[in-house]
Amino acid sequence: MNVILCGGSGTRLWPVSRALMPKQFVKLFGERSLFQLTVSRNAALCDRQCIVSNAEQYFLAVDQLHELDQTSGSYVLEPVGRNTAPAIALACLALAADELVLVTPSDHLVKDQRHYQQVLDKGQELARNGYLVTFGVQPTYAETGFGYIESGEGFTVKAFHEKPDLATAEEYLEKGSYYWNSGIFLFKAGVFLDELRSHSPKIHDACVKAFKNGIHGEIMRIRHEDMLDIPDDSIDCAVLEKSDRVRMVSAAMGWSDVGNFAALHDELPKDEHGNTLNDCHISVGSRNNFIYGRERKIATIDVENLIIVDTGDALLVSRKSSSQKVSQIVDRLRAQGNGLHNIHLTGHRPWGTFTVLEEARGYKIKKIEVKPGKRLSLQKHFHRNEHWIVVSGTATVTVGDEVRLVRPNESTYIKMGEIHRLSNEGRIPVVLIEAQVGEYIGEDDIVRLDDDFERTVAPSESS
Repeated sequence: MNVILCGGSGTRLWPVSRALMPKQFVKLFGERSLFQLTVSRNAALCDRQCIVSNAEQYFLAVDQLHELDQTSGSYVLEPVGRNTAPAIALACLALAADELVLVTPSDHLVKDQRHYQQVLDKGQELARNGYLVTFGVQPTYAETGFGYIESGEGFTVKAFHEKPDLATAEEYLEKGSYYWNSGIFLFKAGVFLDELRSHSPKIHDACVKAFKNGIHGEIMRIRHEDMLDIPDDSIDCAVLEKSDRVRMVSAAMGWSDVGNFAALHDELPKDEHGNTLNDCHISVGSRNNFIYGRERKIATIDVENLIIVDTGDALLVSRKSSSQKVSQIVDRLRAQGNGLHNIHLTGHRPWGTFTVLEEARGYKIKKIEVKPGKRLSLQKHFHRNEHWIVVSGTATVTVGDEVRLVRPNESTYIKMGEIHRLSNEGRIPVVLIEAQVGEYIGEDDIVRLDDDFERTVAPSESS
């Protein structure tokens, strides 16, 4: 069983990565996201997959699995994240005690599939003998953004170390017995749960309670109150740092956590001057820059070692050496109540997408695309009126007790407080322009009366 953890938000890759479109689902490498690459890489090695995710990311995962023509597998949906130890425990509780579990992040890159399979084969031997196996990557430079594993003789582990300062990281590199913690683990489900119960009983017992009270099936949903009762802790702190059953396999598999723009720059194709290849970039005398932007032209003159990221609603300019500090920008945006940390101009929903075309005080204009066979929730708004103009497809519109078809170049109007719904009963996408007018046009002005996707009202959630 491959347990894929999808809970991260990738704040150090803002503004490319947002809370509702985190880095694992962004297609940074051609036509495939890191999540899709993870699924494909492990599908060849594991007979089943379980994806641990929150409700919003579940729909992104389903869509991207469909792109891979893969629909099998199970899900554990967490209403709120409580770190990796509870996420892994909830997945393991659904398995037989002797089933081997490969735990992988969804947002890491592994370039050497052959060696990856070899180190997993070695780890499998240890896991079958009752060990908790972790995989350490030989460091190539003094990285302060990773945790480290200090190795002992054979496959033993002396200690786990949190993210060091630069001087300590340089010391680790010089000693040679310290490895980057890859966040990949292999063990029997029962062995992990036994060690969790022994070393972190509060987490274990709270997970057992949450699992018993959850809604079971191909999609396991955990109750919000039960999830909040689980202590927040990582697998490293809750189990691995305390257990004497931990073993480490050294892995030279072309691994990167792609955790910041400097790391991402290392993995992407570059021009003859070391700049990221980008059709939108015009360079005069510029070298070794990370350039990201797909809409506007980005022109640089005589600049070096910069990060320049343009996403339409945000522009980031930074020294490449300061890429670890991007998360501080996200913290400030969050403190300001600014939605830029949360969502792009284009937001993805289980029914389709919406794109904000223009927004100012008192009004907002969106393009909405609804997939065939999907519909938005039955809803109402307290602070805004809406005008819908269909561009293509045929929309089935419910307003109050009236249901009617709205075709291209036709429109409908929804008054503030009216119950309404938008559906696509056709075979092609419905595309429409929505104009919102009101004193408050925030995405949380929505009351759902019925929803096909079992969503509840939440800040920054739309339709």
